[in-house]
Amino acid sequence: MIKNLTAKKFAKTVILPNLKNINFSIFLIMLALLLFTSPSFAQQADMSPTDVVAKVGGEVIIEADLGFAAEDLGQELANIPADQQRAFLISVLIDMKVLAQAAKKEKMEATEAYQIRLNYLEDRALRRAYFTDNIGPKITDEAVKKYYSELVADFEPIQEWRARHILVASIDDAQRIINEIKAGKGFENAALEYSSDTNSARNGGDLGYFRANVMTPPFEEGVKQLEIGQMSEPIKTDFGWHIIRLEDKRMSAPPSFEQMQTQLQQQMLIELFNEEIKQLKEQANIEITDPNIATQILAQEKANN
Repeated sequence: MIKNLTAKKFAKTVILPNLKNINFSIFLIMLALLLFTSPSFAQQADMSPTDVVAKVGGEVIIEADLGFAAEDLGQELANIPADQQRAFLISVLIDMKVLAQAAKKEKMEATEAYQIRLNYLEDRALRRAYFTDNIGPKITDEAVKKYYSELVADFEPIQEWRARHILVASIDDAQRIINEIKAGKGFENAALEYSSDTNSARNGGDLGYFRANVMTPPFEEGVKQLEIGQMSEPIKTDFGWHIIRLEDKRMSAPPSFEQMQTQLQQQMLIELFNEEIKQLKEQANIEITDPNIATQILAQEKANN
């Protein structure tokens, strides 16, 4: 959970919900809420939820139906160009109406299988409505900013360094390159030409910012001995011989609110859902007929808490 992260972890990572500890149904509801309450795919501002967008055999398809269909088809809809999504959804809804009307002609709504499915779909719709109406509105801008402020209040800055390096196989190669750099060759050009660390070589040997215990110990100790702009003598590690130049050092800062806003909204939704479902379960009389399944569910809930 985000509230249990240490200041060091907060400084080191962008915080995301831990999907391993999220009940899959919670995750799906969360995604649906985010989709449904965000600016819609192609819903028009000048239309109300009850406005008719199509008719099939006298039955209407309304604007709100497009939002419901978008929830069900979220991943598929994402692959449709934005200017075609509205037409796509209306087409899907027309197909659904045609099939539903055909099913009614065959009296399928009177079958036991239909009633069982209808009960399930009713529960799912009510669950989503409860989530949208009772939990979603609590995720206000003010609440998210307060959540962020509580996190950064405990933030402790950590020393970070930014360095470039050139990695070669032998001390003789390293010393030769150092001499070339001292004679006027640019460090960045030397890294691009000679370094066997091709990932950083493309950027002139730049490793970006890092903190203690990230690099191998001899490399880190070498960095700590340098002043900004200073180049090291050859340093041996398990990877080979390094030439290091310290570019900058700073104390770390927490990610900005803008960087964290979406992740914090998601995390707040998860925490609020967990609190709500826990309270409702405590008030409900729940019986599971299979004792083995009951044991598994209890174990899963315990692991997620």
